[in-house]
Amino acid sequence: MRTRVVLDAPSNLGLRPPAPGTVPGCYKLAGALREQRIVQRLGALEGGVVVPPRYDRGDWQEGDGVFNAAALASYTVKLADRIERHVRAGEFPVVLGGDCSIQLGASLALRRLGRYGLVAVDASADFRHPGNSDRIGAAGGEEVALGTGRGQNDLTNLEGLKPYLRDEDVRLFGNRDAFEDDRAELAALKIPVVTVGDIREWGAQALARATAEAFEIPELEGFWVHLDADVLDPSVMPAVDSPDPDGLLPDELVALLRPLLASPHCVGLNVTIYDPDLDPDGTAGALLADIVVSAFAQS
Repeated sequence: MRTRVVLDAPSNLGLRPPAPGTVPGCYKLAGALREQRIVQRLGALEGGVVVPPRYDRGDWQEGDGVFNAAALASYTVKLADRIERHVRAGEFPVVLGGDCSIQLGASLALRRLGRYGLVAVDASADFRHPGNSDRIGAAGGEEVALGTGRGQNDLTNLEGLKPYLRDEDVRLFGNRDAFEDDRAELAALKIPVVTVGDIREWGAQALARATAEAFEIPELEGFWVHLDADVLDPSVMPAVDSPDPDGLLPDELVALLRPLLASPHCVGLNVTIYDPDLDPDGTAGALLADIVVSAFAQS
């Protein structure tokens, strides 16, 4: 078994404020999961914290592009340095976010090392970009687009490595069946989208195994798994910024994650978006920790 290393990336730079004068609480995710003893339960080493810049949108207005862009760019490089070090050492980083923009750090790190795939387990595609939306701003809803080279150059072309991900190396799982806006564009780009309904029709384990096997090609060095807690149904995970109905249930998510994380070609995992401010009794955080630990358990 590869050595797991838990690394905190408590950045909320990619989300809009939940209310005027406040900041998104997902930066507390790592601390909340650590309270659930996730490091010990995973048998992981301590990876420490990659401290993010302060959340400050300044005088940003709609139409100005991605807010916090300079801070996001510097943090992406800093986080990539840490992730790259662990992957080079043959370790398996478990990165506790933060919002989904932390995926840029993983994507940049792996791009430095070669060609890698991405399995994004998320309620939405996070594929908003200037070509399909006039509401660009929150990188936490744009990280897959940014990672595939769509968007402003100061985020898509760090170190001259654009794109960090090729379209054909991205797989999206757990999107809500009702979210059809991006589906046609993604299909044209040959980026597979497996919805909640698809998972229930075809089976989570079978789909995950097939995906892991699809990444076993000479052209790819491996793949990364990105987990957004909002893929879960709000009946069990209400503590997210967009609790949309008709999501996965815990057993379904574990069944999906387990074959992916067990693959020798999987090199790391992000956990994002859970907001402890929206979970006063800690129930949702305890569930998320249980899911991550169970996903690593041998079936």
